[in-house]
Amino acid sequence: MNFIVSSSVLTSHLQAISRVINSKNTIPVLDCFLFEFEGNTLRLTASDNDNTLNTSFDVVECSEDFRFAVSSKILLDSLKEISEQPVRFEINKETLEIVIYYQNGKYSMVGMNADEYPSAPVMGENAVKISVPADVLASGISCSLFAAADDEIRPVMCGVYFDFTPESITMVASDGHKLARCRDLSVTGAEKSAFILPKKPATLLKSLLAKESGNEVVIEFDDRFAIFALENYKLVCRLIEGRYPNYNSVIPQNNPRKITVDRLAMIGALRRVALFSSQVSLVKLHLQDNNMIVSAQDSDFSTFAEESITCSYEGSPMNIGFSASFLIDILNNIPGREVIIELADPSRAGVMFPAEQEGQQELLMLLMPMMLTD
Repeated sequence: MNFIVSSSVLTSHLQAISRVINSKNTIPVLDCFLFEFEGNTLRLTASDNDNTLNTSFDVVECSEDFRFAVSSKILLDSLKEISEQPVRFEINKETLEIVIYYQNGKYSMVGMNADEYPSAPVMGENAVKISVPADVLASGISCSLFAAADDEIRPVMCGVYFDFTPESITMVASDGHKLARCRDLSVTGAEKSAFILPKKPATLLKSLLAKESGNEVVIEFDDRFAIFALENYKLVCRLIEGRYPNYNSVIPQNNPRKITVDRLAMIGALRRVALFSSQVSLVKLHLQDNNMIVSAQDSDFSTFAEESITCSYEGSPMNIGFSASFLIDILNNIPGREVIIELADPSRAGVMFPAEQEGQQELLMLLMPMMLTD
């Protein structure tokens, strides 16, 4: 069995799907790429048993339909060393010996039986199918993913929550300290439905969607799995089971104090001042007369820093403490030049959003305060 393919085309597709593969696998075949031929179409698949990502493209002079698996590391590392050129694969169907011929040389390796490769799950009868513009999906994941939890104490918090209603699509993530909610009114669902996408497939989608601008992504999901069908890739992933908390109930509604500030100026001040904070990275914001004073100190080492930022502030004077690292994360994930911060009192969460929302998007961030000792 043999075929010819462009080295750069094959390498780019393999690199895209290789991100699924874990560094250590309990099943040896999961260290491999799966090659499947049907006519002149080659389908490549990578899997970690919970997530499966595949892509298809045409090859030249494919002699017959066939399936085999081959070590992802050996194949990808060897192809990276070849400049752009046609490469010829010859596979012995009996021994699964694979010989790759390129200009002035060849590689030889042994594949594995494709029958050992895990098959993709089948959607249940209650599966829901929704079409979402790639840019809407990319924006929602990019703006919310950073806020998802890392610990496994509450598994439902370790992913991005997709909430479909007849009015909008909402993507939410939270770790209990910070929350990101991205709602888009341009996409609607026929009925109310939802699922929780784990961080790994969400990260994979984020990188794939960067190349899908202007296209539609078809999402099909049931109680256990979701399928994301892009133009050139298909991702099948296991969902997080459980009930996501009522995220709207934790967002303060009446916030009499309102700040409008230059986002980059605030990030710069936080980075500089936070260097003088204690290990918990606590910074204090003092708000008064269209001015924000950012300060931090570490009493153990007798260090202190403060910086003044001009802003638009509506409300009585106030001091409030935040984690500098969390606040910087939020500001980095809010687009635009200016950000609006709404506050109620030092014990309630701060609500943040861009001064100018993009299109029909409604982006909102929330950060819980930290207690000030003075």
